[in-house]
Amino acid sequence: MIVEIVTTGTELLLGQIVDTNTSFLSQKLNQLGFDVLYHSTVGDNKIRMTQVFSNALHRSDIIITSGGLGPTQGDITKEVTAQLLNRPLFLDEDSVKNIKSFFVKRQVVMSENNLRQGMIPEGAIIMKNECGTAPGVILEHDNKTIIHLPGPPHELKWMFEHAVVPYLKKRFNLQGVIVSKILHTYGIGESSLEEKIKDFIISQSNPTIALLARQGEVIIRLTAKGNTVVEAKDLIAGLEKQLRQQIADYIWGLDNDTLEANIGKILTQKQLTIALAESCTGGLITSRITDISGSSDYLVGSIVCYTNKIKTDFIGIPPQIIIDHGAVSHQTASLLATNIRQKFTANIGMGITGIAGPNGATPTKPVGTVFIAVDGPLGIQCKKYTFNGQRTDIKYRISQAALHMLRQYTLSL
Repeated sequence: MIVEIVTTGTELLLGQIVDTNTSFLSQKLNQLGFDVLYHSTVGDNKIRMTQVFSNALHRSDIIITSGGLGPTQGDITKEVTAQLLNRPLFLDEDSVKNIKSFFVKRQVVMSENNLRQGMIPEGAIIMKNECGTAPGVILEHDNKTIIHLPGPPHELKWMFEHAVVPYLKKRFNLQGVIVSKILHTYGIGESSLEEKIKDFIISQSNPTIALLARQGEVIIRLTAKGNTVVEAKDLIAGLEKQLRQQIADYIWGLDNDTLEANIGKILTQKQLTIALAESCTGGLITSRITDISGSSDYLVGSIVCYTNKIKTDFIGIPPQIIIDHGAVSHQTASLLATNIRQKFTANIGMGITGIAGPNGATPTKPVGTVFIAVDGPLGIQCKKYTFNGQRTDIKYRISQAALHMLRQYTLSL
């Protein structure tokens, strides 16, 4: 069954609100085994909405809309559908009672335009709204199904779970399940990663493979359809095993894993502590580490050494090192890691220094140049990176590189 989700509302096209309904519906429908192949958004315009609904009916079996069921003149979703299917609208008395009851319970005077929400296309299945006033409707027409849901996310979610899911299961029986698994990779670009697993991508059927570039990493999404969750997961497991034989060195996590949480587990298991001296990142790496509950068990402390004075006076970098090699250098980063480790009596020290903005950039050290050093039981490791982008992008990529470097170092202990 092909499903299309249509969100309505000019406010979506203007970017005034963020559409979370499409994401929710897509995830839930995939879990039920329905193939969501199209997403559409249309404003509150009868002509354009009619065109979008007509296209959806032509190419999809099930159309699910959100929005446009309210009391104002701009709420036209049911009206457009009724005209498109040549079905008259009628005032449903049960819906009117529910709408009036909603206002009575809240001791609010109801304006007459709220009764528009009780206008229902002839032959529709009505879904009661327990979280608001606008009822939802389901229309069956020429082997097609149109489902209208309210726009407010809390109303839509309740109605979908309590009314739409039972309807879909009864009408279409079980469609199987669609399961996805994410493999997080680092240290390899999207094009290079594709080259390494190209044979699997070319021959894919079920499961499917998708490469998605994200800020500071590339993820691999494996998606399988099966009669049961176990069957789908088994299909994914077989493909994952083959992929790991090709790219195991680049995979660091799964699904909702984060580098900071992953590192926290390693540090906890190995009973290691860490201290950081951050310059260009301004404490971002420390902030990410402290986002994880229990980080006080392994994070001793951190200093934001943004200026050279803090580097020399508080962390003990000899001024001559900065004069001879620069604040952004292998030597400075290494001493930051060593000195912060000693100052805070930690097992591991990290030093980060770089150029995230135009100030301080030179032809030999352009914007995005960074040195990251780790000092610990394995000695000092220092790497130079060059990142592109705006200041905030560069800072985040530095934090990704630093956390990945820390992860590799701790895994080797």
